[in-house]
Amino acid sequence: MSWIDKFLGRQEKSGATAKKRLQMVLIHDRSDVSPGVLAQIKDEIIQVFVKHLDINPDDVVVNVDQDERESRLIAEVPLVAIQANGRR
Repeated sequence: MSWIDKFLGRQEKSGATAKKRLQMVLIHDRSDVSPGVLAQIKDEIIQVFVKHLDINPDDVVVNVDQDERESRLIAEVPLVAIQANGRR
């Protein structure tokens, strides 16, 4: 679902949502990163970012992505505001 769809209030179909959830379960199983460990990593990432940037912790998303060659931990941390000096 694109940001335009979210902006216009369009909702994702339940089948697409279920497919994404199943993909995430499969990725977690293949990468041996349990949901508990992933939640702990997310909390620690939030703690580090909060020290230096203005973020909304509820908007932080941490996922494990896997392709044929490698697994990646991807953290999406939307910034609320940045001043000229890079600090809050």
